[in-house]
Amino acid sequence: MSQTSGRLLQLLSLLQGRRDWPGDELGERLAVSTRTIRRDVERLRELGYPVESLTGPAGGYRLRAGTAMPPLLLDDEEAIAIAVGLRAAAGASVSGIEETSVRALVKLEQVLPSHLRRRVAALSQATVTLPPVGPRVEPQHLTAIAAACRDRERLRFGYVRRDGEEGHREVEPHALVNRGRRWYLLAWDCRRDDWRTFRVDRIAKPTSSGTRFAPRALPAQDAAIFVQQSIASAPNRFEALVTLLAPAEEIAGRISPQWGELEPIDARTCRYRTGDDDLRWLALRLAMLGVDFEVHEPPELIEQLQLLADRLSRAAT
Repeated sequence: MSQTSGRLLQLLSLLQGRRDWPGDELGERLAVSTRTIRRDVERLRELGYPVESLTGPAGGYRLRAGTAMPPLLLDDEEAIAIAVGLRAAAGASVSGIEETSVRALVKLEQVLPSHLRRRVAALSQATVTLPPVGPRVEPQHLTAIAAACRDRERLRFGYVRRDGEEGHREVEPHALVNRGRRWYLLAWDCRRDDWRTFRVDRIAKPTSSGTRFAPRALPAQDAAIFVQQSIASAPNRFEALVTLLAPAEEIAGRISPQWGELEPIDARTCRYRTGDDDLRWLALRLAMLGVDFEVHEPPELIEQLQLLADRLSRAAT
């Protein structure tokens, strides 16, 4: 490969990896002058790549969307990551993406070098993915939100709260977080002047406003930790107080910290505060602890436990 051709491929890879590039920064990356960068950009345009020139004191370039998707340049690790991601997406919680993921994976594996195909195949054979359970999200919503996060543009959307109330939000999106069954958007809510966590399956028609924003400091180590803390501290529709007829140390290993708090009463019993928006799931969680218990509140939970007991009794006979 000639030096010029190799540089063109490096330039194309840089333009695909970031939205905007100042011309002098591209020159530093490729160890050439800005004049050479201009010539290389013209060669890419002649090959059909839609490279735009940016106005401003320093100038710059952007690879905009064209009428057809240009070839992507991937290194070995990027290619493996995409192949593994496509295999996982075939059974993901994103609505309608399964068949599309399989088609894309077939195309990718056709052009992978043999040593990369072996690595992808080995990882696939050693990995078992359970089918997702829970709400599904639209892939168009994920891509629109991810683009707004990347470009630091404000986002507008309709949102349904957990109590069913509908409204409109304008936010500064920070990150998307996946917690197995659900996707969450972490963002700064412009009207409430605070950080908020939004379930993506409750978001409708996310649209970028085109208004840029400066990133804010996140009040947590990372987005995943913030979302976890936000979910754990959110009020539940039903709050329960239960006495478990077992030592607290015996129960502690069976309960996720996000599901509630344990408090020892004596050597044989403990108090359990927990909650959920779904009474059926709350009743089932308590039954799965495998110990006797007494429910103090709410009364609706006692009714749900009776329904569960009747159902299990019928199944057992």
